[in-house]
Amino acid sequence: MKNKTGLLLLILLILTNNSFAQQRDSRAPEATANELKLSYNEIPNLKKAFIDAIPTDRKDGILIGELGTGGGNKDMIIKLAQEISNNKHDRFDSFLIVYKNKLLFESYYRKGRINLPHYQASATKAYTGLAIGRAIQLGYLTMSDLNKPLISFLKDLDSTKFVEGAEKITLHHALTMSSGIRITKEQREKFKKKPNKLKGQGLVQAILENSTPITSDSQSFKYGGGAQLMMQIIEAVVPGTAKDFIKKELLDKMGITNYRWQTNDLTGLPEAGWRSSMTSRDMVKWGTIAMNNGKWNGEQLIPEAFITKATSRILYTGDDEVYGGGKNVSNQGYGYFWWNADLKVDNKSYFSTSAQGGNGQYIILIRELDLMVVFTSNDNDNKTLQITADRILPAFIK
Repeated sequence: MKNKTGLLLLILLILTNNSFAQQRDSRAPEATANELKLSYNEIPNLKKAFIDAIPTDRKDGILIGELGTGGGNKDMIIKLAQEISNNKHDRFDSFLIVYKNKLLFESYYRKGRINLPHYQASATKAYTGLAIGRAIQLGYLTMSDLNKPLISFLKDLDSTKFVEGAEKITLHHALTMSSGIRITKEQREKFKKKPNKLKGQGLVQAILENSTPITSDSQSFKYGGGAQLMMQIIEAVVPGTAKDFIKKELLDKMGITNYRWQTNDLTGLPEAGWRSSMTSRDMVKWGTIAMNNGKWNGEQLIPEAFITKATSRILYTGDDEVYGGGKNVSNQGYGYFWWNADLKVDNKSYFSTSAQGGNGQYIILIRELDLMVVFTSNDNDNKTLQITADRILPAFIK
């Protein structure tokens, strides 16, 4: 009887290893040339999920490791991935894990493809913020400039027409969504009726003319248009255009070539708060810069001091509506376009900071564990931070 049991266990082990070997040898799903031209909703769902515990080295600047051997509980993560593939969780398109600077796990579901840029929604704000950091690194701005009035950098504005208090808005206020600007939806619709007046710095002029007065009370957290103000700053201080600067000084540096970054119809500048698309692996690259205190492949692209501010909990935003949260996610806060929250595992909480985009785009960093988790999704009612607390962090806690 013991011999039969041992034989069955051996067969099961061989079958399991063969299964993972097949996953390892198979190629990650790629979108065809025709699929790359389709909108997100037109992309067909994968017939089978791709789950890889030994990601392939694609020579793209991302270091590769092996889940389990290189860290993490392999069985726990594979079980979660299989549940995702069986539609037991949110509608994920991709799920990747980086531990100690190495990509240990990579998976794609539904509309996820390794070469398909996925819409980022508001995760774009984090990228815009890092572009500000790059401008500081190159000397076009300084860290002390973050506390100076925003209008002092925009020379095409007519300050005589501004509402009271406009000079109180600093770059720091815009980066933390606490500018104090309040514009009604009706006023924004009026702006669109005179698009020629909104080119360049014209939109900022219109906003500062039509906002309610800026006061210390109004300069509290209100999620909104801070990113578009910062794109105006980039355009104003860097040589050339903001579009060329972001491409040359960030995207090209990281080897990000397969992306989309649309232009704002009103200002003619790159969109600052949404409408960019990145592959999941390129999201890993953005996260790596933040995790490595502004460095990419040994080069300091962004000052460490800026990264520290960007990813810290400068403001508490309240726990009434924690996007992607649940019972083990609390103390939601905001830095420079990065969100923060405490993720509780048993009796201990781990500080997380994340770039977040609507419908479930996440770059989640847990520095204490040297861990990064990347998700793309199409589920605005997602529970991604809760899943991270419940199912991912325990796999990396020793």
